[in-house]
Amino acid sequence: MTTTSATSAPKAPVRCGWCGELEDYCHYHDNEWGFPVDDDRRLFEKLCLEGFQSGLSWLTILRKREAFRRAFANFEIDKMARFTEKDVERLLGDAGIVRHRGKIEAAIHNAKCAQELLKTEPSLAAYFWKFEPDPKSRPKTLTPEVLRTFTTSPESVALSKDLKKRGWKFVGPTTMYALMQAMGLVNDHMDGCTTRAQVLKARKAFKVPR
Repeated sequence: MTTTSATSAPKAPVRCGWCGELEDYCHYHDNEWGFPVDDDRRLFEKLCLEGFQSGLSWLTILRKREAFRRAFANFEIDKMARFTEKDVERLLGDAGIVRHRGKIEAAIHNAKCAQELLKTEPSLAAYFWKFEPDPKSRPKTLTPEVLRTFTTSPESVALSKDLKKRGWKFVGPTTMYALMQAMGLVNDHMDGCTTRAQVLKARKAFKVPR
């Protein structure tokens, strides 16, 4: 009689500590956060949502993301730039999003700023990726302790300063660093995180927009 050894269970993925065990966070961490992005609509969406997150948790915004997309014309820059005061009032009455007049008006204002930027830049992606840090400037070891100290970088400060000079709102250095983390300009998945290697592979295959 031959016995068959039990099949070992697959190893659970190792994740960055910030996502915990919440399904929303885990899916976002495994499939989006840190992967390089060159799509203008996605970059603009993230910039707007980071502005709405100010003072709130990203989980709150993540769970409202589909409602935000419906409310803000899927964050299509040209469509948002045409929003009027009537749209602001509509958005203030939308319980699916964060109903903060200043943030709503800033998102619409930034769409107009994006249109102006695109008169001199080939794309939003080409503009944002100019602020990618030199990999040699990044820490060689990314432990949870090290990562907790990352809230800004010289590049996020420079990006923030340039956007503010162009008239953009809700684009502080911390907000811009969060954008850089999410959109893959930096890979802040901790050492040992299962997704870190996937992001590194994606970055090697990624063509930086120019």
